[in-house]
Amino acid sequence: MKSAIFITVRSDSSRLPNKAFLPILGKPTIEMIIMRAKLVRNADAVILCTTERTVDDAIVVLAEKCGVLHYRGSLGDKLERWLGATKKFQIDCFVTMDGDDLLCDPELMEMGIEQLKRTGDDFIEAPAGLICGSFTYGIRTTALEKVCSIKGTSDTEMMWVYFKDTGLFKVSTLRVTDSVFFDPTIRMTLDYEEDLNFFKAIFNHYHCVNNDVPLRTIVPYLKNNLEIIKLNAFRHQDWASNQQRKTKLVLKDENPYSK
Repeated sequence: MKSAIFITVRSDSSRLPNKAFLPILGKPTIEMIIMRAKLVRNADAVILCTTERTVDDAIVVLAEKCGVLHYRGSLGDKLERWLGATKKFQIDCFVTMDGDDLLCDPELMEMGIEQLKRTGDDFIEAPAGLICGSFTYGIRTTALEKVCSIKGTSDTEMMWVYFKDTGLFKVSTLRVTDSVFFDPTIRMTLDYEEDLNFFKAIFNHYHCVNNDVPLRTIVPYLKNNLEIIKLNAFRHQDWASNQQRKTKLVLKDENPYSK
């Protein structure tokens, strides 16, 4: 099975404008994310998935500069964008990495790829309590193809419902038990100014210009410096509520798998 890390990103963002290019230690956040993805040892490719809009040309230029592949597809239909990338680069399974998860952990992503290859899982999500932003999803391409054949909308930003709520797929949680990765009070995703301040505090402390400090090192530091966790922890409920509002399951009236 050929595996990949899919970095999903676009230039515009409403809550934190131009967040993909906001600087940390002199580098744009999306470059920090690309460097993090390249640390995943068992991925056959790192593929940046963005849109066909002119505004996202700069993201493609940066991907090429960093030596990773890219795919340009639909603006609102994340599922179709991923499907196009799987076809272009012949990917059998992939782990997603959102363009705002600067510290998504390479060890956890390696676990996700290994779990997809070793089991019959179609879709892997983070277990309850895993640090927000440390792992996103693992997806088998055959399941993605099936989802794209039954979805009834092109608005698939909140795409997990198509795997979890249709009863068509084997859904599992990432099989990680080490307690260092679990803490629901820590928020590691970039949506608000407070999130940027949180990341800057960590990156400045370690001066990690290559974004290669593992969570196994970062988490104990945060727990000894709770004031950093508190910088953005209060934003998590706003973020979760916004995600819930946008989540919807829309299926075609007729599809090959309808009862």
